[in-house]
Amino acid sequence: MSLDTSRPEARPERLTAHETRQRLEHERNSRLTQLRAIGETGQGTEEVMSAQRDTLERVLKEIEAAFTRVEDGSYGVCLGCSMTIPVERLEILPHTRFCVPCQRATA
Repeated sequence: MSLDTSRPEARPERLTAHETRQRLEHERNSRLTQLRAIGETGQGTEEVMSAQRDTLERVLKEIEAAFTRVEDGSYGVCLGCSMTIPVERLEILPHTRFCVPCQRATA
């Protein structure tokens, strides 16, 4: 991982495996907390709560898949174009599988 120290706002080109795991753990814990809260509050219609649970469970599966990509070395590589996903995107959405242009194309 290289850093450009000539600019104070310089960022690494890639996240380390440790940083990536920390971000994924944080995302997983946040989603699990949200899932528990849905079950505990019982507020809203069953249809809305079911949709929220489904969304959270889908994101949790994506997070687990990201852990697998970290282990096999494919984390941070876009599944659409095989280019490196910018670190800024991975910082915001650590479980993403696509760069922004490919994500737009799949939507």
